[in-house]
Amino acid sequence: NQILTEIPVGVEPEGMGMSPDGKVLVNTSETTNMAHFIDTKTFKVIDNVLVDARPRVAIFSKDGKEVWVSAEVGGTVRVLDAATHKLIKRITFEIPGINKELIQAVGVRLTSDGKYAFVALGPSNHVAVIDAKTHKVIKYLLVGQRVWQLGFTPGEKQLYATNGVSNDVSVIDVASLKVVKSIPVGRYPWGVVIRP
Repeated sequence: NQILTEIPVGVEPEGMGMSPDGKVLVNTSETTNMAHFIDTKTFKVIDNVLVDARPRVAIFSKDGKEVWVSAEVGGTVRVLDAATHKLIKRITFEIPGINKELIQAVGVRLTSDGKYAFVALGPSNHVAVIDAKTHKVIKYLLVGQRVWQLGFTPGEKQLYATNGVSNDVSVIDVASLKVVKSIPVGRYPWGVVIRP
């Protein structure tokens, strides 16, 4: 129960993504617009990677080869090579009838089989479904208002999306890629944790 060390990063550190082997932690700093790669053994920053505006989430693919970083204000997701930290793909989003500034990428979840990525797009009220291999958007799912974070059920058959303004949670069936239910919850739901 003691602090081991403190690691200087950018302004407003936000997201934290751990590599599957536990050797690398990626932290996002919202105001500096960077993803910081940290060695978990030495507690040293090994690289600082510039990303789009106001990065929120960093998450590794299950095989540990990619890091997906969402940018809220930028409205994008950058897929980085976990070994070289170089850009593999910058994913942008376009939803018919939705103003560009309302498309804000926040929560990201990747399926364990490497098939899909899901991205919560904030006040656009949509979740993007992405082919995780080609990095191309497959479709957009209409959910509640200001969708923020996402969480899989055990076995990844369903994905829960928290909708901060409509005060509900949308349930997405992963196999059919359809929203199957809306569950009213308390005010301003931000995140979800699902236990077995």
